Amino acid sequence: MTTQENIAIFQRFVIGNYRRFPVSLVRGEGSYVWDADGNRYLDFFPGWGCDLIGHCPPRVVKAVQDQVAQLIHLPNTWYMEAQGQLAKALVERSGMDAQCFFCNSGTEANEAAIKLARLNGKPGRYKIVTMLNSFHGRTMGALSATAQPKYHKGVEPMLAGFQYVPFGDLDAVAKVIDSETCAILVEPIQGEGGINLPPPGYIEGLRELADKHQLMLIFDEVQTGMGRTGKWYAFQNWMVQPDAVTLAKAIAGGIACGGLLAKTRFAEKLVPGTHAATFGGNPIACRAALATIETIEADGLLERAGRLADLFRKRFEALKSRCPLIQTIRIMGAMIGIELSTDGAPIVDTCLKKRLLVNCTHGNVLRLLPALNLEEGQLHEGCDILDEVLSSHKG
Repeated sequence: MTTQENIAIFQRFVIGNYRRFPVSLVRGEGSYVWDADGNRYLDFFPGWGCDLIGHCPPRVVKAVQDQVAQLIHLPNTWYMEAQGQLAKALVERSGMDAQCFFCNSGTEANEAAIKLARLNGKPGRYKIVTMLNSFHGRTMGALSATAQPKYHKGVEPMLAGFQYVPFGDLDAVAKVIDSETCAILVEPIQGEGGINLPPPGYIEGLRELADKHQLMLIFDEVQTGMGRTGKWYAFQNWMVQPDAVTLAKAIAGGIACGGLLAKTRFAEKLVPGTHAATFGGNPIACRAALATIETIEADGLLERAGRLADLFRKRFEALKSRCPLIQTIRIMGAMIGIELSTDGAPIVDTCLKKRLLVNCTHGNVLRLLPALNLEEGQLHEGCDILDEVLSSHKG
């Protein structure tokens, strides 16, 4: 079908809860995608951050093809080799004495973490501290944890028990902790909130507060996990261990997969009957995740994240010096935020016309989550387009 034919079908049969670009993508390879009309695009935001190792990574493709011919799905009342091997791989790379629960998405992983925190807080402790401008998911528990009123609009009331404080403010966290608090839930780097980096001492301070008040410290690493920041887990940049960490997006090379790692003494509260996920930890997703880990290690992609950060920083700092639209640049590994003095949506649209895919979050922050195996030539190709678009924009 042509793009227009596909759009017509969507308009008739698919609920319009997404704002979609007028493009029908049909194929991807590495950091490029092609539409139904044969146009090629350079993707600086592949899979909304899920395609950390590019579109259709060969090892993942092979693993999925192999597994789908053997066994597609099993319920979690049976043992599956790939699920056990994936849990072992994730725990070993975390450095934690932990165990895993598998689901299908970030919001499901955070729902599991919220439930685990409350189970460990009983009796009497159920409140969870979360941060303004956070994003934890769209289901009601994860949405209640998300401290952005725009996402709550129309579906109130939210689940009780969440207390919101400014990101980066340890004193604010300390002030809301009381005898009913059971956990702190935080993104080490806020993604949807604008690629907000924690101030010095903040991550360490949260660990100290959690220890002092006997709270669970939960890191939402749905966006930062699996090597995005140059470490397997972002918390390893600060040498601070959480009590639980949630994963999704990049965990399985683009296949739907989510996970919760929790220290064993907390994880033991998830006994049979307390929580489940029908498709969680299915053999296809687990094989894809193992192939993703293999790719990251075999191709040296953790180290590559630092190289990408240096290259992007050099390009955008040079651009900032002559482009008044750019206010601040925030980069850690392959997470890039460019805060503008104007609405970012027109910038995204103009980049699309020039065949570059980028994202705007929080209204005025260009968010780039490129693949770790983005080639340097592709990086400069995309930065040249962004340079042209931002330099000529009349915002």
